Amino acid sequence: MISLRDIVPSDQEKIREWRNNAEVRKYMYTDHEIGPDEHRAWFSRILDDPSCKYWIIVCNGEDVGVVNLHNIDNRNRHCYWGFYVIGPNVRGKGVGSFAEFSVLRFVFEDLKLQKLCGEVLASNQAVLDMHKSFGFAQEGLLRKHVLKGDGFADVVTISILREEWDAKKAELELRLKAKGVI
Repeated sequence: MISLRDIVPSDQEKIREWRNNAEVRKYMYTDHEIGPDEHRAWFSRILDDPSCKYWIIVCNGEDVGVVNLHNIDNRNRHCYWGFYVIGPNVRGKGVGSFAEFSVLRFVFEDLKLQKLCGEVLASNQAVLDMHKSFGFAQEGLLRKHVLKGDGFADVVTISILREEWDAKKAELELRLKAKGVI
């Protein structure tokens, strides 16, 4: 069983460990080891910021990742999102698909936004393919946009519109129910 729960203050150190995990960091904008003070300031900011929303992804009772919305813009009715999953033991169980479907439903049905945006390192083809299977379209390519290691990495910008979600929702729901994800 997969679910999302709101982050709470006691998640702070666990999330710092996850953010510093080499497998997570290689796909994040942040490359460096995140220290306790830097993380504490970030964590405090996200807890108090109404323009973002964070959840812990739970699979079979175990906390396995984070999904978030940020830059929620109610006037222009769009926001950005991202997620990561920790641990090879949950790969292939539909955790990412559950998180993606849940975020799409929340953004378009609860928040009533018009557009959900994302940015993905161009080297993360598996995640780009997953987003496209959910109806996201590539909007652009930000060339040499973030410093990763010794060089700069390209970033792919993606989005999905409310009407695209409306057209795709039933198909996605059937697909994920057939796989036992929702």
